[in-house]
Amino acid sequence: AGKTPAQIAALEGREGKIKVTIGDFFEVSGSPGATAAETDIVIAGDCSRVKYIGNKMTAGSITVNGNADMYVGGWMRGGKIHIKGNVHSFCGIGMEGGDILVDGKAENYIGCAYRGDWRGMKGGTIRIRGSAGNDIGTFMLGGTIIIENNAFIHVSTHAEGGTVIIKGDVEGRVGGQMVKGDIYVLGKIQYMLPGFKEVETVEKEVDGVKAKFVHYIGDLGERHPKSKGKEIFANLYVKAAA
Repeated sequence: AGKTPAQIAALEGREGKIKVTIGDFFEVSGSPGATAAETDIVIAGDCSRVKYIGNKMTAGSITVNGNADMYVGGWMRGGKIHIKGNVHSFCGIGMEGGDILVDGKAENYIGCAYRGDWRGMKGGTIRIRGSAGNDIGTFMLGGTIIIENNAFIHVSTHAEGGTVIIKGDVEGRVGGQMVKGDIYVLGKIQYMLPGFKEVETVEKEVDGVKAKFVHYIGDLGERHPKSKGKEIFANLYVKAAA
């Protein structure tokens, strides 16, 4: 915030081990915002090899008119990111707040924890309008992830909070070792894990869709916290067959 186009162009980055500047790859123009909240960045061009867009962002907005590489919105705490194409892996890793919207598809590890860590996404919202790969919301603690199409495997593995909504189908491994949190699948799960128990059928509205869902609790193979003497389980809701 507050930097002139020339100052932004002089900011340092890296291409592998080589030090570069933003100006080596981008033409920078426009007027600076006085604060982060007043700063709106538009990136035009191919960013499919540009990593860490919006890393640790706190406010303002970033729009990418195309694809983006790994770590979009990593550890961000506020603001809005709009990717008008596809994103690679680790989108929203360690995210604490703000909003990420991806018009295309996403690869793996959306809203997850950094490898070797146990603290995944804590807050904010990630919406993927296309499909997603594997390991969505691994070690998730809070926030919301919405996949508007299909997902592959491993949803909310090790999660202790948060909400994941899959509006298409999932192949399997949904909620493995999950302790708390909610998963909604509006399509089908090809392979259910044995650690989830069916308890009821309920009617809910999920991201604008009203439907009946089969409610499961689990993962029954994990330890679960207690509240007022009752165990608290993770919830898996799968849209009931018509």
